[in-house]
Amino acid sequence: MFNDWLPFAIYGLLSLVIPATMIGASFALATRPKRAVKARTIPFESGVSLGAPKKQRFTVSFYLTAMLFILFDIEIVFLYPLAVILHSLAWFGFIEFSVFILILLVAYVYIWRKGALEWR
Repeated sequence: MFNDWLPFAIYGLLSLVIPATMIGASFALATRPKRAVKARTIPFESGVSLGAPKKQRFTVSFYLTAMLFILFDIEIVFLYPLAVILHSLAWFGFIEFSVFILILLVAYVYIWRKGALEWR
């Protein structure tokens, strides 16, 4: 009985040990300055100082694109279980798989034609 749970126990142990080791190593190997200097805490990129952080507003198209990405990403995840059992489902599975892909394709073309993927 314990032999059935041994792989799960090893996986659980490794999922705790590896991140703990990485966090511990980052604290042990970190090189920190001895004293805090204000110039080191200011954001800096490509030699240009950004100064005080400014509030940035995102456009609606950014959020629309993000939601569409999540929507299609979640739908694509459903293809993995279907692909695993596709051989055992035979032609029924193939037709179901094809209809699902066709629905995704029609939805993608629809949002493309509506201009939801354009940055304005």
